[in-house]
Amino acid sequence: MGVSLKDVAQRAGVSIKTVSNVVNNYPHVTPQMRAKVQQAIDELGYRPNLTARHLRKGRTGIVALAVPELGNPYFAELAGAVIDAAARHDYTVLVDHTAGLRERELLVCQEFRSHVIDGLILSPIHLETADLVARQETSPLVLLGEREYEAPYDQIAIDNVAASRLAVRHLLDLGRSRIAFLGSRTSRERRPAHLRLRGWREELTAAGLEPDETLVVATEGYGRADGATAMTTLLERGAPPDAVFAYNDLIAIGAMRTLAEHGLRVPDDVAVVGFDDIEESSYGTITLTTVSPDKQAIARLSVDRLVERLAGKPVSEPLRIRPGYRLAVRESTGSVPTGAHGSGNGTENATRTDPLLPATPRHPDTPSHPDTARHED
Repeated sequence: MGVSLKDVAQRAGVSIKTVSNVVNNYPHVTPQMRAKVQQAIDELGYRPNLTARHLRKGRTGIVALAVPELGNPYFAELAGAVIDAAARHDYTVLVDHTAGLRERELLVCQEFRSHVIDGLILSPIHLETADLVARQETSPLVLLGEREYEAPYDQIAIDNVAASRLAVRHLLDLGRSRIAFLGSRTSRERRPAHLRLRGWREELTAAGLEPDETLVVATEGYGRADGATAMTTLLERGAPPDAVFAYNDLIAIGAMRTLAEHGLRVPDDVAVVGFDDIEESSYGTITLTTVSPDKQAIARLSVDRLVERLAGKPVSEPLRIRPGYRLAVRESTGSVPTGAHGSGNGTENATRTDPLLPATPRHPDTPSHPDTARHED
């Protein structure tokens, strides 16, 4: 038979209620009493019955995370961070894979597993604002990813335009001027590819350069093969660029492979910057400079918001939360800070983290709110 609260109370010489307060981390317990109870817990090896605890609250103790592609290292790393963050709240995470298909995103959004989960963290690609507004809410929803929605749910995403401008600024500061963008896929203004392309255009324009649209290459997908194909297409158009800004790290890695096959050296001939800072970026033959979103903050903030909603915490309006990001400078741009060789420790223009904004996105031409994440000059 397992150790009970009563056993712990007897060992510590306190009431069962006091033990319960300590186990549930209630604040009104003196440090001395908390230490006394914790010592009894440790000596007896007591483990709380999380299932019973959640059932008493009418919960299952399970939240879901739905991402487009678990095979993409960014989403795999993010899922791991969400699982760790949820564990700190005694929640288990059910991970779902939508394959970026609209019908599967709709199924998840419409809570076909609502009897199993208490809440949902969703990273959608194809859902529209109308789909989210029409959702029959029976459990809380938090939106992840850079896609922007005018919907009544908390949304957590870095500022893609500002982060992309930071990457392009880095390349300009290195003296590069023919900077390509690989990964353009859609013209819809609030989707990530468009936002990152917009950042590319804005920073070039701010530097007094006319964006060369012949250096923009669309891709079918966002994998290594797509990057290799896009780079081949670009090279077939004529003179190679002197720098590449890729939609994500996988496209950048594929592009570097093609450059090597064509006898072009990275970064001597072509500097390359990616986006996502997946672990692979730190361990290639040529380590990759990349925009590094704060994945731990994204995970923590998404879980915290979901838990607050589950607890019924009053919130006047949904929030748009802007986690921080940085530029991890590595060998692919030939500018590795001292002591940061291949480590990913190099940073440039770190942003402020965790500002909270109303969830309704601003118009693309409206100046940033002073509390949004931004790159520092």
